[in-house]
Amino acid sequence: MPVDPKLRSLNIDVPAQPESLVKLSLLLADEDVNLQSISGLINSDMALASAVLKAVNSSLYGLAGRVQSVQQAITYLGTREVASVTFEMGLKAVFPPSPELDAVWERASVRGLLMGRIGQALNVDPWAAHSAGLFEECGKAVLFRHAPERYKPLLRAAESDEDLLLLEHDEFGVSHDALGAALCESWGLAPAAVSSVRYHVMVNATLQLPMQLPRRAICALSALAHALMTDPDTLDVVAEKVAPQADLDPALVLRGARKVQEQIENAVERERA
Repeated sequence: MPVDPKLRSLNIDVPAQPESLVKLSLLLADEDVNLQSISGLINSDMALASAVLKAVNSSLYGLAGRVQSVQQAITYLGTREVASVTFEMGLKAVFPPSPELDAVWERASVRGLLMGRIGQALNVDPWAAHSAGLFEECGKAVLFRHAPERYKPLLRAAESDEDLLLLEHDEFGVSHDALGAALCESWGLAPAAVSSVRYHVMVNATLQLPMQLPRRAICALSALAHALMTDPDTLDVVAEKVAPQADLDPALVLRGARKVQEQIENAVERERA
């Protein structure tokens, strides 16, 4: 999908999707997903395969023992989560390594996992949910890559993402939520994931889901993941507020979110033990 001409006029480059992820997207679009083909595709890029294995062996995924191959990772975690990790590694690879972006990628990894698993628990497209969580802050990486010396002071000065949007608009004429959505569109993510990325700052600040969207469930998952990552004590309030707006049962939403929270906390505890 082409990038918004308004963004092109600002001369801010939105990176193209790596060829390996284009091929992976095509494989995942097939109703009869060929696990051997997916494993072979990831293994064809040694750096990517190594990064995927390192990620799935982290405490977040809670595996009892270390996996030694991509095929083994797929067996234990399933196609979706391994594909999501692959997209995570591919996304990071198109941006220059920088300490200023480390926190962005760390949050992306946790948020994607939370949203994907909560989505799975609630029967809300877990692939789109995981993708939305992974790409939520990617617009910051786009702006950092575009003008690192101009963007670093903004990252330091902003006390919240709402503040950052205003600073970005003043400096660049565009904000990271719009750029993130443009990247999602150009990489072919599901429309619901694109919308979640576009509106995540507003949703997390106000707990109001965009009424113009026909499907708001993934935006609701973004708010739940944000609560779990920033202030877990507010999860009940957030679930009560956003679930009805997305035509979801608040009790089921809260139960699903708590279950996923417990899974990840237990995995981290096992890693520390």
